[in-house]
Amino acid sequence: MFRTRKALGALAATTALTLGAAACSGPAADSQDTATQLRMTVWTSDEAQLKLLNSIADAYRADHPDVAGITFESLPFADYNTTLTTQIAGGNAPDLAWMGDLSSDLIASDALLGLTDTLKATPGWKYDDLLGSVTAEFSRDGTLYAYPFSNSPYALYVNTDLLAEAGQEIDPATATWDQVAAAGAAVNDKTGKAGFVIRDFDYEAWNMLATVWTGWGASAWTPDGKTCTFTTPEMQQAFTFLHDAAFRTQAMPGPGTTADFFAGDAAFTVAQVSRASLLTGAFDFQLHPLPEGPAGDYAVLGQAGVGVLASSKHPDQAADFLAYLTNPANAEKLAQYFPPPRESLLTGDQLAANNQVLNATQLQEAVVDQLPKAVTLPNHASPAEIAQKGKTALDAMWRPDADIPAVLRSVCAAIEPILAK
Repeated sequence: MFRTRKALGALAATTALTLGAAACSGPAADSQDTATQLRMTVWTSDEAQLKLLNSIADAYRADHPDVAGITFESLPFADYNTTLTTQIAGGNAPDLAWMGDLSSDLIASDALLGLTDTLKATPGWKYDDLLGSVTAEFSRDGTLYAYPFSNSPYALYVNTDLLAEAGQEIDPATATWDQVAAAGAAVNDKTGKAGFVIRDFDYEAWNMLATVWTGWGASAWTPDGKTCTFTTPEMQQAFTFLHDAAFRTQAMPGPGTTADFFAGDAAFTVAQVSRASLLTGAFDFQLHPLPEGPAGDYAVLGQAGVGVLASSKHPDQAADFLAYLTNPANAEKLAQYFPPPRESLLTGDQLAANNQVLNATQLQEAVVDQLPKAVTLPNHASPAEIAQKGKTALDAMWRPDADIPAVLRSVCAAIEPILAK
């Protein structure tokens, strides 16, 4: 993944401060006179997940009376990067933070504490158990800056009740995107419900479409991160498929239409395996790897890491808590929601041990078997700027009469100057 050592620019449109400036002051020393209060930002508001996090924090505090409290601050996912960046730039950084595509800038600007030495020195932590393929996104020059606590491949969720109602059937072993689109269009025609939904896309977060376009062999930019590749024939074919689904066949909801698969409003959704916690048992479902695209089988991985902010007032205690939160025993507990980076836990049976929704076969096929070939969602320095410029250019795509090649050329014109920095 492309990296840059430039200081982090203003990711939030609301601030002109740089993250690098916030990090340059260095961490404050842990106070010896008052009990430590730790704060960790997260983007989950799931009660079960927060309950688990709090139970781990309570167990840590029981053995660390110098820590008076550990707070998990839930920030809305859509605004997470902007809010976290603003907190850091404003001198109100959390001690620990979840991070996704923001990690590239945080690492490049030296805003994160290196974790490798702390984790290796923690008795029983077993650093060698981490898969190198999943730590690469959060590492620089051999140092790990964020523990990749969630390594969740995107999968195809199927509402088999809706398919049956529409007289449709999908063979997961041979499923293709064309078949999913055809079944989705039939469901929409017969039941009025949506066909397939790319969760969290909502015609704004275009990076989520990598879960589709990768099946056409397309990518957002070259491996070195310097050149936009939205104008390739493969990307044009992928967007033609998506445009047809939205405006010609109604296989997926068009702009302005909301359909929640987990509420029973769609036949299919592409979402991370960790989203299975949203299933309530209201309908029968299946979980399968992503459908085959014209380029063949593929897998796309959504990752999240947790790191210690260099500007934390309690960096040593925060790093110690992170080591506890992610030790083998707690990693196994977290695995019921977040596929772990530990090789010892990455089997269908291991993952199913604490999973209340998915069985060992589903987890083996949709998670374990997909990790070796999975690519990550597009990640680059200056993610907020790239995301906004790309969205503005792609807005013209979501019209019935869109000139698809012209729109894709406009995307490259918008983001290539940022890539070239």
